[in-house]
Amino acid sequence: MRGALILVSLLFAATLQAADDPEQLRLAAEYPVDGMPQGNLSGLARCGDELIAVSDRVDNQLYRLKPIGGVFQAEAETFLAPPPPPSSLPWGVRARSWAVSLLRGNTLDFEGISCDADGNRYLVSESRAAVLQMPAAGEPNWLRLPTSLIRQARASGMLLHFNALLEGIAVDPTGERLWLAAERERRGLMVVHKQQSSWRCTGGCVIFGEAGTERPPAPLGSEQQLPRDFSDVAFHNEKLFTLERLAYQICRRKPSNGQVERCWSFVEEALADTRRYGVPFGVAEALWIDDEGAWVGLDNGGKARADGERRPIVWRFTAPKGGWSAK
Repeated sequence: MRGALILVSLLFAATLQAADDPEQLRLAAEYPVDGMPQGNLSGLARCGDELIAVSDRVDNQLYRLKPIGGVFQAEAETFLAPPPPPSSLPWGVRARSWAVSLLRGNTLDFEGISCDADGNRYLVSESRAAVLQMPAAGEPNWLRLPTSLIRQARASGMLLHFNALLEGIAVDPTGERLWLAAERERRGLMVVHKQQSSWRCTGGCVIFGEAGTERPPAPLGSEQQLPRDFSDVAFHNEKLFTLERLAYQICRRKPSNGQVERCWSFVEEALADTRRYGVPFGVAEALWIDDEGAWVGLDNGGKARADGERRPIVWRFTAPKGGWSAK
């Protein structure tokens, strides 16, 4: 009798564990990217019929990604950003960003891109904690974000550390709401609302914040605890989706408070033998969600993966069973 109870308990625990395991996303295609000589693909957006990328090493170009023979050919679109607004980041963080810019040869460090239904594109600068708008018609301009945005984020424990600042951006189709993702230590989500020509926080800028560490997925074989992170954020069908680099997953969240509703893992596809990069953390940096699936861009920093490929990669995952709105 005791043995039977133990067996039932083990089966029940296994059932609970299986229920907690996120569904695995499946890879439909992968595209190495040619034509981004600086590499470091850091953001993706589907604007109309075009897939557009940015690099955190290039301040004056976007890249239209055209599928040609199993690769994406990047076609550069050059622009000139006006001088950025004064930064609200502390002096120490700004000084380190300036020092790194001397080595990299660029200063704005664009980490994400989004677009609205009118074709306006929005780029988030990590080093300046600012958002550059590239209108469908007209010259680029920096959004007039509320001065309280960075102050509230820092009071919540975010944006305190160099290279752990704003990492993702999402805009709703009407261009009236804009979300920003803080990368790590603490990770978090902020939202601002457009009011005429400026942006305001409604009931507070910060909607979600989370500290803590976790181990990378078991297949990596690392016991090192690393900070939980967001590497991008996307908006689709009135939901937010966060790209969580360390955990190799995409999570659906409430746009009002960032509460997680469901997550999907891509660890099995990402850590297939030929796709491993030999680092104890993920390299997924860019996310775009649509009805048919997800686009995920990899910033490999020039590192070769197991099959020798050194170019940036864009993955296309099929949508999960039941779609992104599934319970």
